[in-house]
Amino acid sequence: MNKKYKVGIIGATGMVGQRFITLLNEHPWFEISVLAASARSAGKTYKEAVGSRWKMQTELPANVAEMLVYDAADVEKVSSMCDFTFCAVDMKKDEIRALEEAYAKAETPVVSNNSANRSTPDVPMVIPEINHAHLEVIESQKKRLGTKRGFIAVKPNCSIQSYVPMLTPLLKYGIKEAVVCTYQAISGAGKTFNEWPEMIDNIIPYIGGEEEKSEKEPLRIWGKVEDGKVVSADAPVITTQCIRVPVSDGHTAAVFVKFENKPTKEEILAAWDEFAGPPQELGLPNAPEKFITYFEEDNRPQAKLDRDIYGGMGVTAGRLREDHVYDYKFVGLSHNTLRGAAGGAVLIAELLCAKDYILPKA
Repeated sequence: MNKKYKVGIIGATGMVGQRFITLLNEHPWFEISVLAASARSAGKTYKEAVGSRWKMQTELPANVAEMLVYDAADVEKVSSMCDFTFCAVDMKKDEIRALEEAYAKAETPVVSNNSANRSTPDVPMVIPEINHAHLEVIESQKKRLGTKRGFIAVKPNCSIQSYVPMLTPLLKYGIKEAVVCTYQAISGAGKTFNEWPEMIDNIIPYIGGEEEKSEKEPLRIWGKVEDGKVVSADAPVITTQCIRVPVSDGHTAAVFVKFENKPTKEEILAAWDEFAGPPQELGLPNAPEKFITYFEEDNRPQAKLDRDIYGGMGVTAGRLREDHVYDYKFVGLSHNTLRGAAGGAVLIAELLCAKDYILPKA
């Protein structure tokens, strides 16, 4: 790619916004051109605005530290400084929807980390290896918004990426039902152990709204486009429990699955091994070389050892075996703030640029 895209980050001071900064600071295609946050941060340098709340393990990039933070509500100003923007704000859902639509109507595409537009029928919610075909609804969305280049695309919930990649290539065997228990890291709540000491030596068996998302969002990912809208699949049946565990990063899933036409273990492993999509075919900068990596060892995958595979953009599986109640059971793992959050959004943006859905403004 000859020309770099100018990129904005809305919600730049939060944990996901910080992760966007680390991913984009030396990105080969994207250049951070504007940072935006709440009115209380506007007018400060990024270093002043984030203060002691920098949560990344790497140091705050010096060039970003001195950038001025703008008010995210100043849509025209922020839009004038970038080709497209990432959005990771902490606001009420109706406020997020209004803000993201305002940017889209200002002809600035939005790649969102937020959940507010995940059920909007003409907004694609994408895992690039799985349902890239849903991007075609963007043209219908632009007609609704009255825009030429502005639109919204979103990434799905972080937890589903620890099991949906493994289930997807098995749909051809007629998955009847799946039971999933997710064990989710504290960074999914935007926290570190310093900020949340109550999580040390503790498990909390409830994460607000997470189980509903974990049961419904896979069906939207597996849905199809009809009349300019994404229509969710009506099967398979998925039931989940979502549990917060004392892990810094990495969401683990224990999965039990029943089939109409039960595959062999060898067929499942081959399906996982061969599974790839446009990110791999196009060689996108953040695409993992291998989407799903399977571990033969009984004690893998482990969050601490395996969450960073392929820069945190690969997903891992292990312990595939037959079950006496369901047909098979296995364990999955994904990095929740990389593949599951900011990294997943960056990969979507790379695909949108590669497919010419996003073009430089000038």
